[in-house]
Amino acid sequence: MKNLLTVIAFAFVMVLGVQNTSAQNLTQDQDRPEVVAKTQTAELTETLGLTGDQSRSVFRALVANEVNYRKHVQGKDLSNPTVAADKKKFDDVLKTTMQKTLTEAQYKKWLAMQK
Repeated sequence: MKNLLTVIAFAFVMVLGVQNTSAQNLTQDQDRPEVVAKTQTAELTETLGLTGDQSRSVFRALVANEVNYRKHVQGKDLSNPTVAADKKKFDDVLKTTMQKTLTEAQYKKWLAMQK
């Protein structure tokens, strides 16, 4: 009987530990650049009516932009000239990529969404 209670207690502790670990992984995954870019791409695809090729190109541009922002801009002082220059450079690259990828009407609508 004592062994049965020990096994049940051990199983209960393991179940609680697995649930806690799963919850931590989900919150960490939501913050990854790919997940953020995928969410943004889905919204843009719905709003702008993107084709498959456009969606793939926009996704790649958004991932690159998110990674660069996290590496060079996020959490840093924007009044620093280097950080401000990096931010402007990344924004310009994103705008250029979007302009090449989107049609003129889609690009104008995307610019309006950015403000």
